[in-house]
Amino acid sequence: MERRTFVNLVAGSCLLGPLAVRAQQAGKVFRIGLLIPETEPTSTVRTAELEALRAGLRDLGWVEGKNIIIETRWAGANPQRQRELAAELKALPVALILALGTTAIAAVRDSAPGLPVVMIAAGDPIGSKFVVSLGRPGGDLTGTSQAGEEVLSKQVELLSVAVPKLKRVSVLMNSANPGNGFFFAAMSRRARTLGLTVDRIDVAAEDQLDGAVSRGKGGALVVVNDPMFLRRREGIATLALRSQVPSVYGRREYVEVGGLMSYTSSLTWHWRSAAGFVDKILKGAKPADLPVEQPTMFELVLNLKTAKALGIAIPQSLLQRAHEVIA
Repeated sequence: MERRTFVNLVAGSCLLGPLAVRAQQAGKVFRIGLLIPETEPTSTVRTAELEALRAGLRDLGWVEGKNIIIETRWAGANPQRQRELAAELKALPVALILALGTTAIAAVRDSAPGLPVVMIAAGDPIGSKFVVSLGRPGGDLTGTSQAGEEVLSKQVELLSVAVPKLKRVSVLMNSANPGNGFFFAAMSRRARTLGLTVDRIDVAAEDQLDGAVSRGKGGALVVVNDPMFLRRREGIATLALRSQVPSVYGRREYVEVGGLMSYTSSLTWHWRSAAGFVDKILKGAKPADLPVEQPTMFELVLNLKTAKALGIAIPQSLLQRAHEVIA
């Protein structure tokens, strides 16, 4: 065989390889799972976040009902239920599972071993042992991190700016969250530099929330993100106001119902970024090789009506930094 003919054949086969793979994939419909630790969409904000995921997938060529099917499971806050639904998704089967938040991610890791997992807004992926490192996850999990330490430290700082005479901060946590130790240590370090003392309030059930929130009297309250708290957000915000406790949260929904302020990374960013991980994994990438992404966009939301009821004059410096002000 002539050298030129041989080279052309080899070159042609190299080109045909990827084309053949694309042709095989063209008619395939991928099924993916989505595990959310809530019983139903809790607000229009969550609906917008889900649409951000779908929009991100569409931009990458993945259209629901055409080449991808999303199996959504609303698992609620019960860890056992989350594990059951994670196992159910694996058994369908699905090609991968997206999981929102630390408890849902842990449920998928434990109940769907060997399946690729895309984390959405993991609080502390290293401390929770989801990944070995952010740059090289090293297992079946990758996705986005909520930059928990930075966010929680900033929440304490924002409270101290809003309430200059503040001396004590209480931190409300779900005792089932594996990231609590990491989160509390981060806030404690920042609090010490601001001359504040920090109390840790762990709750295991919703009926403990009223007493827990009232323990913040005489200081301020940080409410760590958790599905159980989000479901009771109106009651938490109302009791904090009634007890005259300035409060900061990790989601704007609390501020909509009377919380003083929220500060967090953009959750829309997390959902849209998750689409990129789905795209790469469905095209053959391994989660172990895909670096965990950290957010660069953060949002501060303030409720001026609540501030007035608490007798707080929000400094102009905070108003200028706010992403949104609710009057």
